Amino acid sequence: MPDRLSALDASFLYMEDPATPMHVGGVAVFERPREGFDYEEFLALVAQRLAYLPRYRQRVLRVPGNLARPVWVDDVDFDLNYHVRRSALPAPGHDEQLFDLVARLLSRPLDAERPLWEAYFVEGLRDDRVALITKTHQAVVDGVGTIELGQLILDTAPQDPEQVEDTWTARRQPGRTQLVLDAVSEAVQRPGEVVENVRSVARDASATMGKFADALGGVASALRVVARPSGPLNVPVSGGRVFSVVRTRLEDFRKVRAEHGGTVNDVVLAAITGALREWLLSRGAGPGPESTVRALVPLAVRDAESAEFSSASLVGNEVAAYLVDLPVGEPNPVLRLQHISHEMAAHLDSGRSVAARALLRVGGFAPATLHSLGARAAGSFSGRFFNLVVTNSPGPQVPLYAGRARMAEMFPVMPLVRNQALAIGVTSYHGGVYFGLNGDRKAAYDVDVLGRMIEDSLEELKGAQW
Repeated sequence: MPDRLSALDASFLYMEDPATPMHVGGVAVFERPREGFDYEEFLALVAQRLAYLPRYRQRVLRVPGNLARPVWVDDVDFDLNYHVRRSALPAPGHDEQLFDLVARLLSRPLDAERPLWEAYFVEGLRDDRVALITKTHQAVVDGVGTIELGQLILDTAPQDPEQVEDTWTARRQPGRTQLVLDAVSEAVQRPGEVVENVRSVARDASATMGKFADALGGVASALRVVARPSGPLNVPVSGGRVFSVVRTRLEDFRKVRAEHGGTVNDVVLAAITGALREWLLSRGAGPGPESTVRALVPLAVRDAESAEFSSASLVGNEVAAYLVDLPVGEPNPVLRLQHISHEMAAHLDSGRSVAARALLRVGGFAPATLHSLGARAAGSFSGRFFNLVVTNSPGPQVPLYAGRARMAEMFPVMPLVRNQALAIGVTSYHGGVYFGLNGDRKAAYDVDVLGRMIEDSLEELKGAQW
């Protein structure tokens, strides 16, 4: 039987257009060890681990006439050097130059004729650092059969590179006739699916109202969950991107939580809310007292029949998307936090939520995979129901290494969806909390300003008295 894409995976291909490529990215910065860490060593590391990710050597093959969903097939021309590329920054190698490169690379769609991922080994950063930029299509990472490459190449201790013999051999690709015969055979068993497949490529593969009712626990009606457009956040998206980051300390969020209650995730959302309020005011789109910005917040949940959150592969678990109204109209930072904590409590009370300490037991650098799953959860829903996406995944609080190079920091790069000019990813790692702000180059050209406002908003929460 053909390895056919799931309906959800296929929908990411159908929804993609040049302005909104459907891949998730990440940028990790490493300290180069004394003995060095170069492109060849990194290439060898990826080659060593690629055997655990067979999907990374497969491409998508469409069925003639769209009689069935596309299939995964081995790439008979697979070229690791094409997917793992070498780049360098010009002197002086400032972080801003790196993030400008991230924006340019992440704005380009992946090559549909090859496996849907790329990685860039970037040299030339100041202070003898190197960076790794990854981009992986949402159709690839499902968290069960395939995790994100960034999760697999990192270890809890330095590792010397190993030379491995690559015995992988590509299986022959099916021809057009075989693709059609397989589709017809399946159509005999499920005749309605042929019509559905043809329709899927011609329409936006958005989720139904029923999916939203499930995501919200059946609380809100379809009419109540439709989001109001919010100034510069909701405009047609261009093909250009800008990327900015924020570096904060986990201890600051824990102190605010201890003083005012809630969870660390609530405090993260409150800091973002305060920044969005000031950013909208600076844009002349000042929110009224009751104004909110609706965020789609993907969160890890346990399978209803599972007592524990599973380890490395996340098998039996899922990421559910929750709508959270961020009170940007509220001037008091503590009241903003309390409002968010109240909304998030409904999820915590469901009994399916996964505590941060459970996620930290997941093998490897799980946030890379969890952000990809969060993007999948967001991408499966219509953008009419939320104003922006905010993902937050806790990471390990111990150093991680790629080969012998220690990872200093990591920033997620969440994709933009149609008519939404901003996406925010947050990851904690080794005492830090790192924000990645991906914005449309025309509509959200000043995401660096928003980043500074997140820092100010956190300081406001730290100093707030109640």
